Amino acid sequence: MPAIGKVNSSTLLSRLPELGQFTRQKICALVGVAPYNDDSGQWHGRRHIAGGRAGVRQVLYMATLSAVRCNPALRDYYQRLLGRGVEPKAALIAVLRKMLTILNAMVRDNTPWRPPCPTPA
Repeated sequence: MPAIGKVNSSTLLSRLPELGQFTRQKICALVGVAPYNDDSGQWHGRRHIAGGRAGVRQVLYMATLSAVRCNPALRDYYQRLLGRGVEPKAALIAVLRKMLTILNAMVRDNTPWRPPCPTPA
């Protein structure tokens, strides 16, 4: 996958051996990028990410910064989120979750990266 290099892949394989074995919700929670509510009584606030494996999250965050520049599929997703008014950092975390979901499926199915098919105009 564009934006995933040697450091990212070795970190994912060594610090996240569950990659490819869990569902997308569980793998995102394990890394610490799943949105959790911070509600109490009648107060309903924004969702936050918390917990998880910080080292994996840090490496994936840096890969996400690169992915929104060089990976066309993830760049378009990021631009769509920004166009809808999502804050830039929240949009980056959403792209990170999407990238982690794609990597999880690639490892699970033992398939290489395939760019998405272009949509007909």
